[in-house]
Amino acid sequence: MSMAALAPFAFICLWSGAFIAVRAGLPDVSPLFFLAIRFVIAGLLLAAIVSLWRPLRWRELRGKWAVTALAGVLINGGYLSAAYIAMTEITGATMALAGSLQPIMVAVLSGPMLGDKFRPAQWLGFGLGTAGVALVAGVNVLELNTGAGMAWALASVAFMVAGTLLFARYSKGVPAAHANALQLLSAAVFCSLLALVFEDVHIVWTAATIGTLAYLIFGVSLGGMGLYLFMLNSGTAGKVAANFYLTPGLTAVFGFVLLGETLPLTALAGFGMAMAGLWLIQSRTLRR
Repeated sequence: MSMAALAPFAFICLWSGAFIAVRAGLPDVSPLFFLAIRFVIAGLLLAAIVSLWRPLRWRELRGKWAVTALAGVLINGGYLSAAYIAMTEITGATMALAGSLQPIMVAVLSGPMLGDKFRPAQWLGFGLGTAGVALVAGVNVLELNTGAGMAWALASVAFMVAGTLLFARYSKGVPAAHANALQLLSAAVFCSLLALVFEDVHIVWTAATIGTLAYLIFGVSLGGMGLYLFMLNSGTAGKVAANFYLTPGLTAVFGFVLLGETLPLTALAGFGMAMAGLWLIQSRTLRR
């Protein structure tokens, strides 16, 4: 199986596993500071590896350093910081529903920005994906009236959408590993500044903290985000973003298998609906 074919499956599994890692051992640490630590370690490690492995490929960032770094601040720093703040006011289920707006927003905006066009069956797929996430999440509609929490949740989605489109429009073709290293370090600076200004920084190092940090560094920041940038380099932005439809359902399955959590029939139905939506979306996309 080719890398292009394997990447979406690996990405979905790694991204979904992040939620399990956090549930299994939510670190006793201020969240923005935790993000900064994660991005510093991942960014420095990846920058060292690619500098030794393929140092000349840094040249391919020429003229794209600033825009690639900005995309990283939006995708990593802005998205996750806003999501952390949102979940102090709303549940993870509501956050998942807000996140399901990301693929359809990318698809809508990728038309005027990137020249992508989707067929009616694919738009049906985006609708099925969003509905599937709602079933998996089991959202309490009354909670959607939560002002500040929902505002931060929508802001996190907007950051991810903006970063995705920015990278796809101006940084496409940049080596994914090199771009990821730059973006992680840029996000590290961003989150460090936020932590210094807005947080009373504290951390307690436990086995759970270290395990969670290790998975988020290697599984998500290096693995998952690297695959996301690889897919953006080789595919259509809307179709790549649609992979996020499966993460809430797969997280629920992982929680059932690994943590003994309850897996309602509605969650399974929603997961199936999201898979059907993704199948429709991944069919051929028209271009102008």
